Amino acid sequence: MTATALRHDWSLEEIRNLFLMPFNDLIFKAQSTHRNYFDPNEVQVSTLLSIKTGACPEDCKYCPQSGHYNTGLEKEKLLEIDKVIAEAKAARAKGASRFCMGAAWRSPSKKDMPYVVDMVRQVKALGLETCMTLGMLEEHQARELADAGLDYYNHNLDTSEKYYSHIITTRTYQDRLDTLENVRKAGMKVCCGGIMGMGEDLDDRAGLLMQLANLPHHPESVPVNMLVKVAGTPMENVADLDPFDFIRTIAVARIVMPASHVRLSAGREDMNEQMQSLCFLAGANSIFYGEKLLTTANPEADKDRELFRRLGIRPEQRETEHTEDERAAALAEAVEAERTRHLFYDAARQSA
Repeated sequence: MTATALRHDWSLEEIRNLFLMPFNDLIFKAQSTHRNYFDPNEVQVSTLLSIKTGACPEDCKYCPQSGHYNTGLEKEKLLEIDKVIAEAKAARAKGASRFCMGAAWRSPSKKDMPYVVDMVRQVKALGLETCMTLGMLEEHQARELADAGLDYYNHNLDTSEKYYSHIITTRTYQDRLDTLENVRKAGMKVCCGGIMGMGEDLDDRAGLLMQLANLPHHPESVPVNMLVKVAGTPMENVADLDPFDFIRTIAVARIVMPASHVRLSAGREDMNEQMQSLCFLAGANSIFYGEKLLTTANPEADKDRELFRRLGIRPEQRETEHTEDERAAALAEAVEAERTRHLFYDAARQSA
C-alpha cells in the first residue's frame, strides 16, 4: 500500500474539499490512510479523572465548570493524591493504558504545582502513561511537568481561529498556541483537538484541522469532541450536529494527521453503536473509558468492552505506541522492505 506522506502545509481549500467528498469515498480514503500507520483493529484506551472541579475563571461557553455560569455543578478542591492513585489503579484494572488528569484552572498556581507533579510521578510508577490538562502553562511549568515524567499534555484549540471569539473571550487563540509551544519545548507529547457542534460552519471545522495539521509537529493525540449541551451554559440550546458531519470530521482528521491517534472523545453518550462504529471505520483509534469525562456522562466501560468484542477490536498496548517521527521511520522502512522484496521476485522471475 502506498504510504501517505506527513504534511504540514494544508490549505483551507484542500481540507474543505475533503469534507465535501462523497461520504463513501471519504471513508474509504480515511480507512486506507489509517491502515498505513495503525492496526485497524486496535484502539488506544484512556481514562480521564477530574482532579479539581468547578469555579474556573474562564468563560468557555460550552463548559459547566466555568464560574461564569450557574449549572448546579458542585465545586471540588484539588483531590488528595491517594484518591487519584486509587482511581488510576482502578482504571488500569479496567484496561486503560493512559491516565489523564484534568483541573479546572486558568493555569496551575505555584502552591498547586508540587501536588500535580507528585501525582504524575506516582501514576507513572503504576506503569500507566500520564496526561494532564491544567490550563495554560508557562515554559518553566511545562519543564517541571516533563521532568516529573508527564507523557502528554492536553490543551485543545476548541475551534477555528475565526470562530474562537464566539466561544471564549477570557484567553486568546495565541495563548493556546503558546502553551502548545511550551509543551513541545519541554519534550512532552501534545494532545490537542476541538469540539464539534458549537454552531460552527464547515470552514470552521476545516480551519481547526488545518491549524492542527500545520503545526510543526502533529499532535500525537487529537481528541474530537461532540458538544455535550449542559443546562445553564450559553450552548445549552444550540442546534444538534448532523452525525454525518461529525463522522466526516473524524475522517478528515485521520487523512490530514495520519500518524496521530484520533480520539473519539466527549459526546459518546449520545452516539449509538452504529455511529461509534462508523467513527472507528473513519479512523478514530482512541477513546476515553469510564462512566464520566470530567463532569459529563460517558458510556460505561462494560458497554465499550462489549462493543469492542462485537467489532473485533482490541485495546492497544503501550508498547505499540510511538511518536510521529518513529511511525514515519517505521513506515519508510516497511515500504523500502516491500520494494526490495518485489525487486527480488522480479529478478527471480526474469532469470527463471
